[in-house]
Amino acid sequence: IMKFKPNQTRTYDGEGFKKRAACLCFKNDREEEVLLVSSSRHPDQWIVPGGGMEPEEEPCGAAVREVFEEAGVKGKLGRLLGVFEQNQDRKHRTYVYVLTVTETLEAWEDSVNIGRKREWFTVDEAIKVLQHHKPDHAEYLKRLHLSCSPTNGNSLLPSQPSNDNFPLTAHATCM
Repeated sequence: IMKFKPNQTRTYDGEGFKKRAACLCFKNDREEEVLLVSSSRHPDQWIVPGGGMEPEEEPCGAAVREVFEEAGVKGKLGRLLGVFEQNQDRKHRTYVYVLTVTETLEAWEDSVNIGRKREWFTVDEAIKVLQHHKPDHAEYLKRLHLSCSPTNGNSLLPSQPSNDNFPLTAHATCM
């Protein structure tokens, strides 16, 4: 089913990137389990909840709103993990935040309207399920391994050169 949003105005930045916001929603501060939602276009695939920013909306506000609509959760918004650009097919610039879930709704907008599902995954499992069809979403979680700073509020990281000899699956110990 195509998701029809008649009232949605897409917003673009000065360079023509569509502005998006997303959240990695964690069960607790340890950031070991992350919540994924089913894709509206491909219900058998999991994605990180997120979507387009509305005009005049701040990235952090958009991230919280999208998570509420798509995953039916509220929580404590943490650091900005990074701004991720996707250039291949569509130009997107996505602000990705970390959120610790404090409240989970039984029924929520997308579950009622389009039957969207949500499920908890360990970070490593989530990377595996996203890697195949949403490699850009898997990148968010890989950046988490690199940043590994749940509490120091360090937001923007310099973009990491992707050197493949860095074992992304090895858990660095966060202080």
